Amino acid sequence: MTLAVLASRALCGLDAHAVRVESHLGPGLPSFNVVGLPDAEVRESRERVRAAILNSGFEFPPGRITVNLSPADIPKESGRFDLPIALGLLLASGQLAAPVAGQDPESPVQDPTLADLVLAGELSLTGALVPVAAPLVIALSVAREAPGATLILPTGSAEQAAWVPGLRVLSARSLADVAAHASGACLLPDAVPEPWPAAASGPCLSDVRGQPGARRALEVAAAGGHSLLMIGPPGAGKSMLAARLPGLLPPLARSQALEVAAVAALAGLS
Repeated sequence: MTLAVLASRALCGLDAHAVRVESHLGPGLPSFNVVGLPDAEVRESRERVRAAILNSGFEFPPGRITVNLSPADIPKESGRFDLPIALGLLLASGQLAAPVAGQDPESPVQDPTLADLVLAGELSLTGALVPVAAPLVIALSVAREAPGATLILPTGSAEQAAWVPGLRVLSARSLADVAAHASGACLLPDAVPEPWPAAASGPCLSDVRGQPGARRALEVAAAGGHSLLMIGPPGAGKSMLAARLPGLLPPLARSQALEVAAVAALAGLS
């Protein structure tokens, strides 16, 4: 095999668009090119991938290497494409055997299907996997668009992604572990979800004295799901009232809480 195609995700706001990571190994002078609208972080993956492959006990393939991140009209950022690029090179160079469908169902170790895997993870030079940003955004998009897929994330990110119901998430510590899983030699463990955080209790509206009109406006907005615009001079109580609005709202459903947590992660608040 001189061409390997794996799946990953590219963040775009609160969505994680599907990306095909196509790794091709051809004849010619040694070179390593990444195309498909990559930014500087993605282009730097060439050096991380090279060192990670060597330090994981594999050989870095000689020849002309071309990695295409498709579709090419979507910007690609961060180091989360390190893992699918490295695994694709190992498959394209023949150092890993692609799993064969239809194996013995009685076998204790079942080979995964590469078409069902979605990979995201940044590699260190040692071959260890580094947690990625916004794993919840990736997991929510995969669960919504490819419910039968299996998501592989670094340890530390997989535990958050495992909150998403109906999605299988596997936790990986290194490139060598993922390579063993892809070949069917040793399967990765399922990620154990982190404990669901307890709801924080905020200030109560009963603490507010006076301002009956403003309090009534908060109650109507909370009950009807209306927007609320607060205008007034400094010290009028806008921030005080806004801080007490969540206490009037019912608890979030799990799906709503996951979306809020995903937004918080994108904003760097978690």
